[in-house]
Amino acid sequence: MQTAAWAAACATCHGTAGRAAPDAAVPPLAGRDAGWIAAQMRDFASGARPATIMHQIAKGYDEEQAARIAAWFAAQSPQEAP
Repeated sequence: MQTAAWAAACATCHGTAGRAAPDAAVPPLAGRDAGWIAAQMRDFASGARPATIMHQIAKGYDEEQAARIAAWFAAQSPQEAP
């Protein structure tokens, strides 16, 4: 349950369960490869990937937390259930 709560903090920008709006400036995370998501988080935290806010957010999670968040988003369907 804690992982879902961490991931919920991402909803404002990345959409509920990682399903960003089609015209969003940020990528959807639902169904993405967990390794890709975790790598982006590491790059934001280290400053290797520039950002306006993600570098600050990513620094708030340790490696295990980032991996758990990445796995949670990877397990989400990119499409909402009918």
